[in-house]
Amino acid sequence: MPDSARPQSIADLPAQIPAAPASEAESRARYFNTGNAFNVILPPVPDTAFSEEPQRALDPSAPTGLVACDASGVMECDFPATSPFVLARYARINAGDTLDVNFVASGVVHYVIQGTGSTTSGAETINWGPGDIFVTPGDCGQSHKANDADVVLWVVTNEPQLAFENLQAPAPGDAPTEVVHYPAAEIDKQVALLYEVGRGEDIAGSALILSSDKQEASRNMLPTLTVAMNSLPPGVTQRPHRHNSVAVSLVIRGENCYSTIDGRKKHWSPWATTITPPVSVHSHTNAGDEQALFLIIQDGGLFYHARAMGFEFVEE
Repeated sequence: MPDSARPQSIADLPAQIPAAPASEAESRARYFNTGNAFNVILPPVPDTAFSEEPQRALDPSAPTGLVACDASGVMECDFPATSPFVLARYARINAGDTLDVNFVASGVVHYVIQGTGSTTSGAETINWGPGDIFVTPGDCGQSHKANDADVVLWVVTNEPQLAFENLQAPAPGDAPTEVVHYPAAEIDKQVALLYEVGRGEDIAGSALILSSDKQEASRNMLPTLTVAMNSLPPGVTQRPHRHNSVAVSLVIRGENCYSTIDGRKKHWSPWATTITPPVSVHSHTNAGDEQALFLIIQDGGLFYHARAMGFEFVEE
């Protein structure tokens, strides 16, 4: 090899392949080094909001079906994704219709934006209405039926997490959750309790964390997904902070509210799905006249289990 073509550093070496493999298994090996193995550069998680998607789902002329909040193109993912491990959708079910789904996921989180109906998951059926939250297991499909008015649900899964490792949904009986229902009235009661008791400044906001009997030890809804109903009184700005998990949020109530992410202001819009990128310094401000409400889903379980959540307040 002439000196001009010789690598000046191990960082310049391409992936090395075995010179004389003795088997198919040996031929599949690739060799990197400390100079070229850790320079993988991926597009960042976008600091964005999906506002057209809820408008499409809420359009009275829209058909029954799903509308995905898909940022896979921006992130260069090979599968639909809102963030690297989370996929959010809006499900529209017109009056009297049924929507059958079977996602390749550990479980499915739902928030009822409008309408009443029922969901059958395996042998269990629940009835729900506006403001309810429910989770269904990923070891079977679900059948959502609207009553006599159009329904819109916010539906969130960890499909990208399973797709990343080319995994399948849990086998029947192996899902990490059963059907769990959180009625709107009980959520309101639990949120009110948080304000009645109060908190110190060392606690980031007054969020209600939703879990279940199966996931009580982890405080999560699914092993990798943390679900929180966050609220913010009028005239309050949440203390700036950051963490390693991504936050995918649904704006439920938030007129004249906005988020500040790494110094940039992002205004909220009704029923939008917003992404707060990992490690970004962020806070939320309620400049309106009523309590703001937003549902947050994070891939926090991954980082808690890895002992790497990295939460900290940041004084600006």
